[in-house]
Amino acid sequence: MGLAMAKQLLHAGHDLLCLSRHTHDALAAEASAAGLRCEQWPLDLAQPEAAAQRLAQWLHTRGPQGLQSLTLINNAGVIPQLAPLGDIDAHDLSNALRVGLEAPMLLTGAFLRATRGWGCTRKVLNISSGLGRRAMASSAAYCAAKAGMDHFTRCVALEEALLPQGARVCSLAPGVIDTDMQVQLRAADASAFPDRGGFIQLQAQGQLASPEVAAARVLGYLARPDFGDQPVADVRDA
Repeated sequence: MGLAMAKQLLHAGHDLLCLSRHTHDALAAEASAAGLRCEQWPLDLAQPEAAAQRLAQWLHTRGPQGLQSLTLINNAGVIPQLAPLGDIDAHDLSNALRVGLEAPMLLTGAFLRATRGWGCTRKVLNISSGLGRRAMASSAAYCAAKAGMDHFTRCVALEEALLPQGARVCSLAPGVIDTDMQVQLRAADASAFPDRGGFIQLQAQGQLASPEVAAARVLGYLARPDFGDQPVADVRDA
């Protein structure tokens, strides 16, 4: 869904800075053809401190000149082995929590510090999940990361509301999407992952949104004038 959002943002005329595991030549070509800027950093968000420091320096160098709005979107997430907590390798657990919770917190902190006092509209959109709001066996790391994302967003919303030009923040669940993560869930060992059958049914019943449709819904919510009124939201309730 991250790539789909990037393409749709370009089509809407926005400049982009993309942090992801790999760069996409086609995305850069689309930006160039449209006369837009698309800078791409291939980063491992399991090393979030370095990513946050680099973002902060980039923002200080860029400055607010010519900007009407600036938005940080935190979309990355990892599901480690689908198994009970006691059966998962400690490194895999740590990696999932770094990517899914520590990285968004550090990037959000860097974004807010670097842009405080800028005159443009500032937003933070955290891509959450329904699994941050309901428990699922054999998914403790992912559920905990998304629940933590929801709650730190609530805290930041309270903090920014106290500032004269505080950022608008929201942790948004995008619905159930046909991504590689769904493939991972359907391919899990049923003896270790009791909810596997439910995800197989979602696909069989055609209930998975394409990344493009999900991206359009998320970006439509981001563009709403009341974005941030609810710090934790779900596109399916909009």
